[in-house]
Amino acid sequence: MFSFRTTAIGEQLDKALLEGKLACFCTQNCWDTASGKYLYDIFRERGNLVRVFTPEDAELSPNTNHIRFSIDEIRDLNAIVVEIQDVGSRYFNYTRDVLRLMTMVNQLDNERASSSDEYATIPSVYIVDHVNPAGRTVEGTMPLSGNDPSMPRVPHRHGLTLGELCHVFYSDMGARFPLHIISARATEANRLLMPWTIAPASDIPGMFTCQMYSGGGLWNSTSINPGIGTARPYEYLGAPFIKASADVSLPLPEGVLMRPCSFRPATGKYQGERCSGYQIILEPGAEYHSLLHTVRLMRHFAETYSEFTFEEGFFDKLADPVIAEYLKGNITFDIVQEHVKLEEQKWIRKAKRYTLYEEQPFRIK
Repeated sequence: MFSFRTTAIGEQLDKALLEGKLACFCTQNCWDTASGKYLYDIFRERGNLVRVFTPEDAELSPNTNHIRFSIDEIRDLNAIVVEIQDVGSRYFNYTRDVLRLMTMVNQLDNERASSSDEYATIPSVYIVDHVNPAGRTVEGTMPLSGNDPSMPRVPHRHGLTLGELCHVFYSDMGARFPLHIISARATEANRLLMPWTIAPASDIPGMFTCQMYSGGGLWNSTSINPGIGTARPYEYLGAPFIKASADVSLPLPEGVLMRPCSFRPATGKYQGERCSGYQIILEPGAEYHSLLHTVRLMRHFAETYSEFTFEEGFFDKLADPVIAEYLKGNITFDIVQEHVKLEEQKWIRKAKRYTLYEEQPFRIK
């Protein structure tokens, strides 16, 4: 059973929300501007909150990157209310945690069906939706290779809200458990706050980050640091072995500048070491295809520096054999462009069946 609802979660009258055993699955983005409270405070005051699943450490700690839970912790629940801020990319760990949660609820539902236990508790899942800070732009391909079973079958930048993404995932699973999406327009916070006002994660701090993350997230599995441990992750990239200079001919899409720079990461790869590299600067109004620019930069660094390497798990994360061949130097960029174009068109045709708002996903022409 699927529903899309246009009133706020606190106004819903479902028995599971009013009286049932309930858990909140959330990040710091579940703060409500109207009441000045967090999502879980609503249900704590009602007296039916039994569990809260949140990241383990301080909200902007670099060690905070997953929400931990087990199937046994959700087995006795009547409702799970989910509120995170997705960032528009399939790499984002909290979104992958939500999809893992849905997989577990579906497993419980299948167990009930096979046991014929009509009284088994299956929690209803409520997704409090948010605006996608990466917008409706689509980039890249759905996973076409790799061995990561937790990788969502969506492009590198999917162009949907979390609620719409869950709608896709629910359909792909053939799920039957109750899934209810609370419209992003039903929540005052979505009208008052830009979607990056409260940082979704420690490495997604600001307005431009989400536009650069769909390609920039791949740097984390290479020998280059994409500004992790600085105030501007995914806008900066560098390493101790890079010799940054204005005279170097870098691949530059229209509307993009590359400023030579240096930084010393406070955490992560090359912690405390001086790194040379570049800052990616977008001119006003530029349509930036982060994935295609990233793979061109990677090919450049691979051909320029013997120290540049793809680390274990990189090609599983990329999950695309055509782009992989380009990065290995075996094909030209025009082949990658055409391949990505066709895959983006394929995803958009599918995604449009699951959109819940008027704006539709689109690709950069």
